[in-house]
Amino acid sequence: MSNPKKESFDMSDFDSSLPAAAAALSAEDRAGLVNALKDKLQDLAGHQTDVMETLSPEVRKRVEALKEIQSQHDELEAMFLEERAALAAKYQKQYEPLYTKRFEIVNGIVEVEGVTDVSVEQGEDKANEGKGVPDFWVTAMRTNEILSEEITDRDEEALKYLKDIKWCKIDSPKGFKLEFFFDTNPFFKNSVLTKTYHMIDDDDEPILEKAIGTQIEWYPGKCLTQKVLKKKPKKGAKNAKPIIKTEKCESFFNFFSPPEVPDDEADIDEDEAEELQNLMEQDYDIGSTIRDKLIPHAVSWYTGEAAEGNELDMVDDEDDDDEDEDEDENDDDEDEDEEEVKNKKKPSGPKKITRAQVAGGQEGERPPECKQQ
Repeated sequence: MSNPKKESFDMSDFDSSLPAAAAALSAEDRAGLVNALKDKLQDLAGHQTDVMETLSPEVRKRVEALKEIQSQHDELEAMFLEERAALAAKYQKQYEPLYTKRFEIVNGIVEVEGVTDVSVEQGEDKANEGKGVPDFWVTAMRTNEILSEEITDRDEEALKYLKDIKWCKIDSPKGFKLEFFFDTNPFFKNSVLTKTYHMIDDDDEPILEKAIGTQIEWYPGKCLTQKVLKKKPKKGAKNAKPIIKTEKCESFFNFFSPPEVPDDEADIDEDEAEELQNLMEQDYDIGSTIRDKLIPHAVSWYTGEAAEGNELDMVDDEDDDDEDEDEDENDDDEDEDEEEVKNKKKPSGPKKITRAQVAGGQEGERPPECKQQ
């Protein structure tokens, strides 16, 4: 029920406070962001009304002043988010020529300065073999820990034909699309494989709604996502032909057949829903790794520099954790030593009840942890 005493925010001039940089966004996107912030502020106002009524007049005025400061902060935050989106779009356009140059060098379309043209000396066939950077993308992917777990030895042969990977933002519905460009190969007919992620906007972070992949047109006997099992017929059977079965197997190319979300949630039980959630998170993790790490820094993954940087970061984190644990242990030892000294100096007498005992535990014991239901 609505509260007649509920306070309201005057948001009439809010739209005019948006920065000029937001012009890079569509009118629909700008309106959506503003409305989301308005709703957030209105919800906060309704939730805090009961608290405000319990305060003294003096404290209430101070809180009102704090709320005004918060309102100004939220307006600035909205400006920041829009300017950041506009800035990202601006620089994404400036990245494109660099990605084009990378594509041309990797695939031998252009030659870099200082490399002699071998076509004159060795003939056209030999020259084609020595052009570009062989196995560039599959090597880069193999170096990334997350992607490497998805790639099998059989996949490598097909991924050697990968010429380029691109991504682009989509607005209707919101999300992004990955594009994998392949040279003519003996595994499948497709020249481009795509993976599209549809996202739902949330206050804190976007939520994956669903992912859509390309149906791969495999050549006969070349499917990498299935393996063929031949079973001998039973003795005495009329048909002497072996029984042939196919079953799904591990492959990077399963990435283009993402988990499907049922239209009706009632069709799956709790365990199936949890498993589906885990699969979707894993799938998004792969997609975002390709978008945010592999594509922008492909040559660093190819040379292994990016992987070394990740390892150093992980070692630093582990060292910090170890130092924290050592400090905690040292603090515990010091506390125990101090407690022993105090106990030796204290005369015997009636024991005082401490907060720990009132809370239901013995002094010095750690209270039981709360477990989320």
